[in-house]
Amino acid sequence: MVTRKWTQVRPRRNTAFGDKPVFGWKPTNKENMSNLKLVIFDCDGVLFDSKNANRVYYNHVLEKFSHPPMSEEELEYVHMHHAMDSIRHIFRKYPEDLDRANEYRAGLDYTVFLKHMIMEPDLIRFLQILKKNNLKTAISTNRTTTMPAVMSIFGLDPYFDKVVTALDVKNPKPHPEALLKILDYFDESVKNSIFIGDSQVDLEHSASIGMEMIAFKNPKLSAEYHVQSFLEITRLPVAHALS
Repeated sequence: MVTRKWTQVRPRRNTAFGDKPVFGWKPTNKENMSNLKLVIFDCDGVLFDSKNANRVYYNHVLEKFSHPPMSEEELEYVHMHHAMDSIRHIFRKYPEDLDRANEYRAGLDYTVFLKHMIMEPDLIRFLQILKKNNLKTAISTNRTTTMPAVMSIFGLDPYFDKVVTALDVKNPKPHPEALLKILDYFDESVKNSIFIGDSQVDLEHSASIGMEMIAFKNPKLSAEYHVQSFLEITRLPVAHALS
C-alpha cells in the first residue's frame, strides 16, 4: 500500500488557464493525482447555462397567479435550490397561493422551457474524454421532476453512470447525502473523486465530506480549482492522466 502525504499550499496562479487562481490541497507527488476515478457534476450552471430558463419558468408560475416577476435575489435563489424550496421562496409573500402554485408547477410540461437552456459547448467532448479514460461520471443536482427530460432531450443519458436528484434523497444540497449516495453506488472513496460546481451551495455540498471541488465559471468560490470551460480541466493536476 502506498502511503500518500498531503501538503497544504497557498492560493496560486495556474498558467494552464490564464490568471485564474487555484486554491487548496495538492499531493506532494504528482503521481498520486492519477487516482481520480469518479467525476461528479452539478447540473445548472455547470452542464448548462440555465439561469434564463429558470427565470422564464418561475416567472411563468408567478404570472399564472397574477404576481410580479422575480427579483435578481430570487433568481439567484431558485438557480441553486430545488423546486419545492424555490416555489416556497418566491411565494413567501403570497402564502394563500402556495399550495396551488406547487400543484400547478407539478403539472407543467418542462420541455417547453428547455429551449432557454444552453449546454456548455465542450461538455460532450469532455465526457467522451472521461469515458475513454474509464472514469465514472455522476450528477448531484437539486433539480427534481425536470431532470429526466433534460437528460433525454440533450442526449446525456449515455454519458452518465448515475444521476441523483433532490427527489432521490431526504436532504437535498448542500447536505452531503447525494454525494454519499453516489460514492456508495460506485463503492468509491472521497479521495478518488472530485465535484464540479458553480455555487456556494455546491461548495458546502462537497466540503461537508472533504471532497475537492472544481469551481466552474465562478472565481469567487474558495474551491481547490477554478476553470472557465470543461477542457481546461484536462490541464489541471488532478486530471493530468487524461488524454
